[in-house]
Amino acid sequence: MTTFNHSLDIPATPAQVFAAISTPERLARWWGPAGFTNTVSVCEFKTGGRWNLVMHGPDGANYPNDNVFGEIVLNQKVVVEHPMQPVFCLTIELMASKTGTLVSWAQAFESADVAQQIEHIVVPANDENLQKLMLEVLNP
Repeated sequence: MTTFNHSLDIPATPAQVFAAISTPERLARWWGPAGFTNTVSVCEFKTGGRWNLVMHGPDGANYPNDNVFGEIVLNQKVVVEHPMQPVFCLTIELMASKTGTLVSWAQAFESADVAQQIEHIVVPANDENLQKLMLEVLNP
């Protein structure tokens, strides 16, 4: 297993950050790397709930995603399980900091080989995701 770890301190409370993650309309606005948009068909924001969406890339390509919310802890943690290829588990943790909320983003890939092949995409994409989350939190 290979895990990519990213973090960003967002000048807002954990509750404000969690609201941008837990509200389906807001989640659809910021999810994905720069230039991506989303069409969500199902977003059952609860532990065990399904989250199905199509990510639309800036190149016009569509990327269907079927996910499950593996764990949700109010204002603290969201775990997204992505059982389709590439298989991964994303853990988003929120911790109050001196300046707001430290958002920790750990994306664990089941296959180290797959992770190595897509690392050049995943690493910048995760940072872009966090930047988009911050913009959504600060400008809902």
